[in-house]
Amino acid sequence: MKDKILVVDDERDLRLVISDFLIKEGYEVLEASNGAKALEVVYEHEDIKCIVLDVMMPVMDGWSTLRELKKSYPEIPVIMLTARTQIDDEVFGFDLGADDYVPKPFVAARLMARIKAVMKKSHMVLEDLFDYEDLKYNKVACVLTVEEMPIELTPKEHELLQYFILNKNIALSREKILDNVWGYDYFGDSRTVDTHIKRLRLKLGDYSRLIKTVRGLGYRFEV
Repeated sequence: MKDKILVVDDERDLRLVISDFLIKEGYEVLEASNGAKALEVVYEHEDIKCIVLDVMMPVMDGWSTLRELKKSYPEIPVIMLTARTQIDDEVFGFDLGADDYVPKPFVAARLMARIKAVMKKSHMVLEDLFDYEDLKYNKVACVLTVEEMPIELTPKEHELLQYFILNKNIALSREKILDNVWGYDYFGDSRTVDTHIKRLRLKLGDYSRLIKTVRGLGYRFEV
């Protein structure tokens, strides 16, 4: 069975270009011309493996679509396709749960490489329940509790915590964290990692001690 990829863009010609390339690569392609139609397609085809989502669209834009998608399908990787390259826009999108960005204009082969990368990352095996003292993280439900109190995380904080759990007791450079959580061609710098880890530590309370700073390198989730 071929993996399904949903392409969402209001430009028909661009959808056709992307779709033709993906079909040649062996994927089954679904299309939608706006966010509202995209949500309908996802509800009908819950086995979609990746979504390529434009930001600027009529009826329902990419931001609103992404927000709704991640509420019900946080496990489906989403690549934002956009002509906007402002760092603030990208940070906003990542906080909503975007897995990667591809700026327009783009080379089809580059988009394909991004799709393969986020799909590979989504297939990484993470234990369904991480249980350490009074800190518990349910990967399936995306629920973090500390001393039985639920802690609300942003989608990107969920990804960051999941990456730490998956690589517990391993020293991780800021660059490696940036590549695996934000994507290989993220335009920001390692300060993005520091900022998100600072927020995550605050939410972990006493368990912030688990995220150790490795001087001159990055961080280690030590349990």
